[in-house]
Amino acid sequence: MVESTEQGGRGILGLFQFQLLHPKTTPFASHKTLLAFLWVATLASVLLWQRTTISGFLVQGGVPVRAPPKLRPVVFCLTEFGGVGDGVTLNTEAFERGVGAISKLGDKGGGQLNVPPGRWLTAPFNLTSHMTLFLARDSVILAVQDEKYWPLMPALPSYGYGREHPGPRYSSLIHGQNLRDVVITGHNGTINGQGQTWWTKYRQKLLNHTRGPLVQILWSSNIVISNITLRDSPFWTLHPYDCKNVTVKNVTILAPVSHAPNTDGIDPDSCEDMLIEDCYISVGDDAIAIKSGWDQYGITYGRPSKNIVIRNLVVRSNVSAGISIGSEMSGGVSNVLVENILVWESRRAMRIKTAPGRGGYVRQITYKNLMFKNVRVGIVIKTDYNEHPGTGYDPRALPILRDISFINIRGQGVRVPVRIQGSEQIPVRNVTFQDMKIGITYKKKHIFQCAFVQGQAIGTIFPSPCDSFDRYNEQGQLVKHAASQNVTDIDYEI
Repeated sequence: MVESTEQGGRGILGLFQFQLLHPKTTPFASHKTLLAFLWVATLASVLLWQRTTISGFLVQGGVPVRAPPKLRPVVFCLTEFGGVGDGVTLNTEAFERGVGAISKLGDKGGGQLNVPPGRWLTAPFNLTSHMTLFLARDSVILAVQDEKYWPLMPALPSYGYGREHPGPRYSSLIHGQNLRDVVITGHNGTINGQGQTWWTKYRQKLLNHTRGPLVQILWSSNIVISNITLRDSPFWTLHPYDCKNVTVKNVTILAPVSHAPNTDGIDPDSCEDMLIEDCYISVGDDAIAIKSGWDQYGITYGRPSKNIVIRNLVVRSNVSAGISIGSEMSGGVSNVLVENILVWESRRAMRIKTAPGRGGYVRQITYKNLMFKNVRVGIVIKTDYNEHPGTGYDPRALPILRDISFINIRGQGVRVPVRIQGSEQIPVRNVTFQDMKIGITYKKKHIFQCAFVQGQAIGTIFPSPCDSFDRYNEQGQLVKHAASQNVTDIDYEI
């Protein structure tokens, strides 16, 4: 007998709640079984949560859910261009010839390049417009590890110079710029950056240029990335930069959770109209980090990240955070919805980070239906993240942080549920908490920490919010005025 969606979802959620309440009593035989269960549990919970969530693509506005990409009229196989999937032969020219053939078909609807099962070693290569790169099951695109095969590119204009070193930066493995209508998909084939060599050289300070991402697409539109695995990037994994209409769906992103520096999962950077959904991300830095440029360079470039939906994800970050905004946010970040997210075994769950000199703004941000499992700090807003591209930034360029909401937040095994660290220079305004119940591991006062924040707490909030918030009951009636918005109650010893 097949249960209804609602009955099945409640059954899985009930078992998940049992696991949260009784962490030492586990029905799971192995770590892999637990991971699979967490994924299924989250997807089941999504089916229930989405009955009451916002429909459509954008948080505000009327853009509908996008149709799937069209099938290409012409399909090629990598082996037609001399590709050899033995893990040893370098296939850069085969990829380049395949992309070149598709580039001639733009007025006919483009073409698809199939990567069959095998291990396809390659140096970086470029994509073209109206192209589908299709990775078959058991296909692996392998990045060559020797940096001499990685071309250098100019620094991104909103960063001023390479993120790690002045001057040029290494290209991504799979690169594209000024493109339209690009799809990277498949039957869960893998793109493997083989980043171990890069991480070691970075730690030993043997690199003279900023490491390259695994996949980077710049100044492009109508991009779809789905049904693939990305792993072990040398640097950031997936970096869409100044793009519009981007969809990332059913993607798994993996890197070691330690000793894999800066392996962010997805970094939307000065992007507009973007959807990230149904993904599993476990990496060595932020699972997702929304960016828009760095200090004076980002202010001058002036491209915000806006109209972004992130939903139905399971994420893990031992080093940084599940989902971050910043710290490079000088072009502004607005109109973001983050919903139906499970963050587990992580240092932080949700984080907004900025500093004097950034300028820009973070506003109209909504987090809802979040679950934290064994997280050190649940929600963080930090305004003194003082990492700058040089001495030329203006410390008087102060970011604006306001209109940020947290709705229906749950958790277990959280050390500090909330830490909002505004400052006299950068106060945090109009923050809303509604319906939050987080099980804590550290029974000490001041675990809901605040400094220079103003907002409201509505309904049941546990642990109790700091005195900077007006308190309202579930009917929206004011119960208690805030005592002070400028009290500093931040304790990093907890």
